[in-house]
Amino acid sequence: MCGRFAVTTDPALLAEEIDAVNELPATAAAGPNYNVAPTDGITTVVCRHREPGDRPTRRLRQMRWGLVPPWTKAGADGAPTGAGPPLINARADKVTTSPAFRSSAAARRCLVPMDGYYEWLADAGGPVGRPVRKRPFYIHAEGATLFAAGLWSCWRPQRGSDPVLSVTIITTDAVGEPAGIHHRMPLLLDENHWDRWLDPDEPVDTRQLARPPEVAGLAVREVSSLVNSVRNNSPELIAAATPQPEQAQLF
Repeated sequence: MCGRFAVTTDPALLAEEIDAVNELPATAAAGPNYNVAPTDGITTVVCRHREPGDRPTRRLRQMRWGLVPPWTKAGADGAPTGAGPPLINARADKVTTSPAFRSSAAARRCLVPMDGYYEWLADAGGPVGRPVRKRPFYIHAEGATLFAAGLWSCWRPQRGSDPVLSVTIITTDAVGEPAGIHHRMPLLLDENHWDRWLDPDEPVDTRQLARPPEVAGLAVREVSSLVNSVRNNSPELIAAATPQPEQAQLF
């Protein structure tokens, strides 16, 4: 799965790099974010028409991380309501059949750029009755931006109100070194597959959903438990963890 990630690339530079129109609002959070968490506003890449019949173009848009299905009801404050945690991830093998995702899979596909993402490894063989210790790892490509496949939706609490754009990150079976940390990982796509994935005029290509994620160049390192708290946000979070001294034997 993917529940936290880091992104430090300036959106203006990203738009230039991938030939996209920067549609992020002026109020969008500036600066790097080393601890992106569910319900945060994040940068996404979509491909949309400006006028009917013209060629769709890439655009950067800010969206809420945690997809809001179209049928979601609005609360008294106008915000979306619903039981359970936010829909931050969607299984690649379920997106075309799940009621929550299938309409987005049909025509609202996107990319989520990130420097890397965090995953936690549960230690085995701990003392009986004690909580299992989980160690965080940072999975990234040194000096390169990763692009995860995603789905987005446009939700309105009532007619005439401003829309809420939201997004979920597609996950698939982990491969390569990341599989040693967790059995799921984001469906990472390389540039050769972006246009087909983003094309709003073509149906979803199920072969892309079944394709193994791009893991060439990925590196994995253990990082500090500081990332466990969403209040922490600094370069320390992606730095290699300091080795802990062995606990002294008392008997």
